[in-house]
Amino acid sequence: MERESMEFDVLIVGGGPAGLSAACRVMQLAQEAGEELTVCVVEKGSEIGAHILAGTVFEPTALNELFPDWKEKGAPLNTPVTRDDIFLLKNQESATKIPNAFVPKNMHNHGNYIISLGNLCRWLAEQAEGLGVEVYPGFAAAETIVEDGQVKGIITGDMGVARDGSEKDGYMPGMELRAKYTMFTEGCRGHLGKRLVNDFKLDEGKDPQHYGIGIKELWDIDPAKHEPGLVVHTTGWPLKETGSTGGSFLYHLENGQVYVGLITDLSYSNPHLSPFDEFQRLKLHPEIKKHLEGGKRVSYGARAITKGGYNALPKMSFPGGLLLGCDAGTLNGSKIKGSHTAMKSGMLGAEAVFEALKDGKSGEEITSFQKKFEDSWLFKELYAERNFGPAMHKFGNVVGGAIAFFEQNILRGSLPITFHDTTPDYATLKPAAECKKVNYPKPDNSLTFDKLSSVFISNTNHEEDQPVHLKLTDPEIPIKENLPKYNEPAQRYCPPACTKWWKPTMAAASVSRSTPRTVFTARPATSRILPRTSPG
Repeated sequence: MERESMEFDVLIVGGGPAGLSAACRVMQLAQEAGEELTVCVVEKGSEIGAHILAGTVFEPTALNELFPDWKEKGAPLNTPVTRDDIFLLKNQESATKIPNAFVPKNMHNHGNYIISLGNLCRWLAEQAEGLGVEVYPGFAAAETIVEDGQVKGIITGDMGVARDGSEKDGYMPGMELRAKYTMFTEGCRGHLGKRLVNDFKLDEGKDPQHYGIGIKELWDIDPAKHEPGLVVHTTGWPLKETGSTGGSFLYHLENGQVYVGLITDLSYSNPHLSPFDEFQRLKLHPEIKKHLEGGKRVSYGARAITKGGYNALPKMSFPGGLLLGCDAGTLNGSKIKGSHTAMKSGMLGAEAVFEALKDGKSGEEITSFQKKFEDSWLFKELYAERNFGPAMHKFGNVVGGAIAFFEQNILRGSLPITFHDTTPDYATLKPAAECKKVNYPKPDNSLTFDKLSSVFISNTNHEEDQPVHLKLTDPEIPIKENLPKYNEPAQRYCPPACTKWWKPTMAAASVSRSTPRTVFTARPATSRILPRTSPG
């Protein structure tokens, strides 16, 4: 069966903040110039926002530029931040509140909003469609079309394929979606984005990218405890017990709901650590427990987070397209925010692509994008915070936080030197025999839960006989290398518990027979396979 093919002026892969902002902006420019453009957004989720369980503190800077009248248009920014509380958790019982005067200014959230990012993306999709953008949810981009050294579009995944690769009734081959320019906005570790970085050597001369994994839940809480607009961040326990870095968040949004979660940097050294279980025991701390006790958990999710910042930012242009948003790594770690930066990168990409199309170009590299980026507030913001991530990794959260305070509050700028973190995350892992085992409490099914019951409420759906998504470059590594040396950390860091079905006695060749709830990318021995879990 031949593939169908469709052609567009602009193709955008990924219906998140970056992709939808790019779609809206390029169509705005076309309408202002009286030009007719065909613009398409493809999104792997069943609907826009389906893969986004993100309660986030949102800075409206980019939204103010994209839609100055967003309030009149009904953008779902309903809960302004009213208070910031930051705690240093000393141990499982005690905590010290950090006075606002000693908090780096980027962590103050006056003027920001607590939102559902999924709802904002749905609203952005409505605006995009109103401008004439074609939005196609339910289509996963499987391959990149590269011809004569230029990206020409993507091929969507085949439908109706059985676990063994055979064609089922109703089989449909993926479609070719071709475009003059393609913008990739898949989010953190997008599988096509990774290939583009490798194929076009976009990360040459850059620090290695760094990652975190965020485990989070949405709760309905006791109305008497609800304080819309309250933002709580913590650092210290429980991660400091294993020498790990990261921190937690708890946000009171509207409708009596709270988002709570823990971000664990994947540069940890103890292979016995379980990010999921670290999060579960975090909820037992009095400063977190007091918000959740008496409430009900309604949803669970996890996502990988790109944390390398400016120093790890790859070149974002290549022949035929651009790499934008978290696909490139535009998150501002010191603000713990990436939505406004992703949106701005998408808008800059849209402006560069529109100018190229207006000049009659198709498939040529948009070299002007770099200058457009460097002239923007996005570049200035990321460059000013270039030391934050490396300082946290090198010196820990307390000393790293002090350096951030000195830069932001005292210098009101960055140090004249640049810290670098050139050790890849996976290289920090120590052999299991050298590390202390971590004993996690059993779930009480009131505040704490196991992985499988969590996945049950994650809105993750798949065909039982669909092809397995877990593919390892070398299927012998988990059993022959990672298990004896590192006690196979995949069985702990995997947020949807897919490795629950792994058994050390399995033949190495059958290791890839895991539930297809998670997409993995294999890396060398001792590396962590970073998951993309739905919703993310």
